Amino acid sequence: MFGPDKQSGQPKLDCGGRFGNMASVGEFNSFSGSVPATKVELSVSCRNLLDRDTFSKSDPICVLYTQGIGSKEWREFGRTEVIDNTLNPDFVRKFIMDYFFEERENLRFDLYDVDSKSPNLSKHDFLGQVFCTLGEIVGSQGSRLEKAIVGIPGKNCGTIILTAEELNCCRDSVLMQFCANKLDKKDFFGKSDPFLVFYRSNEDSSFTICHKTEVVKNTLNPVWQAFKISVRALCNGDYDRTIKIEVYDWDRDGSHDFIGEFTTSYRELSRGQSQFNVYEVINPKKKGKKKKYINSGTVTLLSFLVETEVSFLDYIKGGTQINFTVAIDFTASNGNPAQPTSLHYMNPYQLNAYGMALKANGNPQNPYCNGIDGVMEAYYRSLKSVQLYGPTNFAPVINHVARYASSVKDGSQYFVLLIITDGVISDMAQTKESVVNASKLPMSIIIVGVGPAEFDAMEELDGDVVRVSSRGKYAERDIVQFVPFRDYIDRSGNHILSMARLAKDVLAEIPDQFLSYMRVRGIKPSPAPPPYTPPLHVLQTQI
Repeated sequence: MFGPDKQSGQPKLDCGGRFGNMASVGEFNSFSGSVPATKVELSVSCRNLLDRDTFSKSDPICVLYTQGIGSKEWREFGRTEVIDNTLNPDFVRKFIMDYFFEERENLRFDLYDVDSKSPNLSKHDFLGQVFCTLGEIVGSQGSRLEKAIVGIPGKNCGTIILTAEELNCCRDSVLMQFCANKLDKKDFFGKSDPFLVFYRSNEDSSFTICHKTEVVKNTLNPVWQAFKISVRALCNGDYDRTIKIEVYDWDRDGSHDFIGEFTTSYRELSRGQSQFNVYEVINPKKKGKKKKYINSGTVTLLSFLVETEVSFLDYIKGGTQINFTVAIDFTASNGNPAQPTSLHYMNPYQLNAYGMALKANGNPQNPYCNGIDGVMEAYYRSLKSVQLYGPTNFAPVINHVARYASSVKDGSQYFVLLIITDGVISDMAQTKESVVNASKLPMSIIIVGVGPAEFDAMEELDGDVVRVSSRGKYAERDIVQFVPFRDYIDRSGNHILSMARLAKDVLAEIPDQFLSYMRVRGIKPSPAPPPYTPPLHVLQTQI
């Protein structure tokens, strides 16, 4: 069974557990650092998008794809949020990327009109796309690139505006809350439905959106919920940088009514609740027309609390242990291992898809990951002894790891489950329930799909677009990362490069998922132990 060895305190290898026909073939501790690079934040706006809805405007989303070095295959990097009823979206969600001056980093931005909750992009209306490089954006005047959206013959698809800004190393976040008083009445049959939009200024006098509050319905005196924003997002560490805040009255059709605006700075806001942080909301057009115009209401800062964000590495340095469990799909749908068509075929000259996926997540040169050879050995040993049959049940193996995660909630351990499967799942309802329950635990789930099957079920479990739910309950946080192995098969034969990309994308969400658990539970990292100081007699010997 899984758990720390009584003598060494390290997790033991578990080669015997069977779950339906999912087998847990290995568990080990793993942590690998990454080389720091210049990080840039990409902001996306669009103007005059196609209107694909009959009775309203489009509900756009932007999807970013990147191309690997030496590969022509596009892989999804991330998605913005969906903005309802607009042809001129300013997306709040940013893309944070590593920028290397010496490399050509190809980017593709695809726009869609979202028509349902499905994460499958083929089920939504395509609005066009834009190709460029990260260097083009960074090298444009003001690091602002505007390009025509193409991809639909005979149609003017509008334009995309891409802005890049290098991020500084500030790790502070701010918890703020605002209220307003006597805002202008904008609705004919009611009052107003106000919300705030925050922008940071740029060197070329333009502004980049960085936050939107929720809408407070039918009031001229709203109190918005407190929200947390990183100082990097708010002002990128420049305390005197202008922050513009606009006040709007929300309308269902997306044509929100402008109430007014005001400007401030991080330095001003940091004074907290005081007379200095009561702002007059000014509507310039209204002010120009009315001689007796005073303002369109006031906005008051109620609270301002600075928090220093801790990193994934802070917890690792403080002694948090990462436990890694591997589960292999040994169902009959993979094919007879003795036949070359099987996903489990033991080719004497090269690894099969399962073997390559396992190898990609373990580095024999890294002493923290030396358990990968044991996992590989367990896999091949199991393959010779198991009888392939169905069904494919995910829930038992998730519940197996969850039992151990539920017993250690103090931040000293975190559990990662890697499931490698051909994509056919038999217990979807039970699996969704297991994921929802596991989302409350110090646990993440990685699913690597091998073979040519459709992976709609895995995309649903991934929950990046729609959070996983079961019996009316939604997952507390996102804990599932899915990647299809076929996207990482390098046709040029450079398996080292393609496996490195797989490992990077497989592990990409783990730090954020880890931190989300620790933050929600209020668990702080333990202080790192002091560096080792040799005893005095050792120092004397060295001298």
